[in-house]
Amino acid sequence: MRQVWITKAGPPSTLQVREAPDPEAGDGEVRVRVKAAGINFADLMARVGLYPDAPKVPCVVGYEVSGVVDQVGKGAEAVAVGDRVMAMPYFGGYSDTVVVPVGQVIPMPKEMSFEEGAAMPVVFGTAYTAMILTGHLREGATIFVHSAAGGVGLAVLQLAKLKKCVVIGTASKGKHDFLREHGCAHPLEPGDGYAEKVRAIVGDRGVDLLLDPVGGPSWSEGYALLAPLGRMVCFGLSSATTGTTRNLFRAAMQILRVRKFSPLELMGDNRTVTGINMAKLFSRLDLLRPAMLALTDMYERGEIRPYVDRTFSFEEAPAAHQYIHDRKAKGKVLLVP
Repeated sequence: MRQVWITKAGPPSTLQVREAPDPEAGDGEVRVRVKAAGINFADLMARVGLYPDAPKVPCVVGYEVSGVVDQVGKGAEAVAVGDRVMAMPYFGGYSDTVVVPVGQVIPMPKEMSFEEGAAMPVVFGTAYTAMILTGHLREGATIFVHSAAGGVGLAVLQLAKLKKCVVIGTASKGKHDFLREHGCAHPLEPGDGYAEKVRAIVGDRGVDLLLDPVGGPSWSEGYALLAPLGRMVCFGLSSATTGTTRNLFRAAMQILRVRKFSPLELMGDNRTVTGINMAKLFSRLDLLRPAMLALTDMYERGEIRPYVDRTFSFEEAPAAHQYIHDRKAKGKVLLVP
């Protein structure tokens, strides 16, 4: 099989295609011939050496793929050879062949393309977990989301529409018309001053649900924007890196700028601060799998659809990572074997 390896911590050029023996499906496992693999910001963090959950470099990352089952282990007969599936490997997804436990395989709807299948699990799983399972989203709520034109951001917009919510989202100015077309009522530029603009929109009422993958000082700014019974869901720390290589001083400074939340303060303000890490849910498939099945049902009803910006070949993996670093992407960027 062919895989894209992070050969050492560093810029996108450290990604290399390597050959390895095909894996075999064991008991309770299935083997999938991959048609497309999703790229997520966590992969970039792993490549620069700032993602603690990632395997030790050199390694192969990747949480989501789509493809065709070609081998079924004993006890995994819930799927069959030839089935079109989405699969959620715990790393190793940048491969043309993966082996995963059968519980981490989801049948693809008949109408879904392989590109859509690889674009769905992480971003829609994150948005659904943050908004529905953790955020307890109410109909008609006001939502604020950072990086609204990214994969998770666009998934948030689609799920918000189902609840008739008003969405405020940040993105570079060149993406604002795109966001309006996808249901963002109030696109804002990120950076200094965004909090004041949000406050001007919501007034004293505040934000009901705030979704923040940025971290650092933005968590303090976000907390101040919350309405009574408002929730802030933290699901990343992208502020720890702004370049293509590791900057330990910047990462440390962003971590040091994370404020501490007292239970007494939360109680007095009637606010909730919570967090999600999708990688940590692989040990709780009883939570993760029903969410994915609910999302595939939504897809089949025509309520949601993953947005794929671009696909890159395995050999173009460095260019794919650079494309995301340059903030050019809207929605998902994929690798195709």
